[in-house]
Formats: sequence, C-alpha cells, structure tokens
Amino acid sequence: MPNTPALVGLGAAAIAGGTHAGPDDRAWAEAILSSVGTVEVLDEALLDAVTGLSGSGPAYVFLLAEALIAAGVAAGLPADVSVRLTEQTLLGASTLLAASADPPEVLRRNVTSPGGTTAAGLAVFDAAGFGAIVTDVVLAATARSRELGRVSIGGEGLST
Repeated sequence: MPNTPALVGLGAAAIAGGTHAGPDDRAWAEAILSSVGTVEVLDEALLDAVTGLSGSGPAYVFLLAEALIAAGVAAGLPADVSVRLTEQTLLGASTLLAASADPPEVLRRNVTSPGGTTAAGLAVFDAAGFGAIVTDVVLAATARSRELGRVSIGGEGLST
C-alpha cells in the first residue's frame, strides 16, 4: 500500500512477492504503484519496517511541520507566513535531498556554520536525543505493524 503522498504522485511503497506470485504479478503490482510514486521490491519480512518508516512517515513529517509553524509563530512570525515558509522549507529540503548525490549528513553540515544559528538549533535537537526519538518512533510503528499482522493472520480481526 502506498503512503498518502501518493495523492500527489510522490508516494512510496514496497511490495513483496508471495509464494503464489509470479514475475507477471510483480510487474503488474510495480506498474500500478509506480504510477503514484516510487516502489521498492523487498523481502516480505521487511514490510513491517516499511510501514513504520514510510507508511507512517508522512505523519511524522506533518508533525514536524506543525511544530515548525508553531515555533515560527512563537518567534513572532504571522501564522500565514510561518505556514508558507515551513511548507517551502520542507519541500526545498526534501527536493534537494532527493536530487543531491550527497547524503543527508553532508547536506546538514553544509547548512551549519560553527557557532551559528543552525548549530544553536541543532544543539537543542541533540540534547533532546532527537535521533533516538526518531528511531524509537519508527521502531514503535514497526512493532505495531507486526502486531496487527499477527492479529489479522490469526483471524481475530483488528481492534483499536
């Protein structure tokens, strides 16, 4: 299943061939899903991790957007300006990440001047354990996906 950015042709999905799926089935599934974004062909055992990362990932980005917008307002920007700047910042950074041959660490360092404003902001992320928080978020969603898969396979149905 693709993630919600598929609504604008920028989704991300992964597929795995089941025991009864042949090459034609895989090609058909890839063709359908690639019409709304990118498709990764993976081992079925990795699909829960895909759900935790990219299936739920848009919500993580939207939460970051909410926080950036609120922070912009707290810093004195009008709400509409904070929204527009946040949208363009996320779009620009994501587009640069996708277009660049450089890994994210290099792109981040390119923005960060020692002792500068970005370094000050990143120090707060670091002190709060941002990387560990993001890892915990993805692992929690991955674990929940596995749990829901077991419930579904067991025939008990899904419950909230």
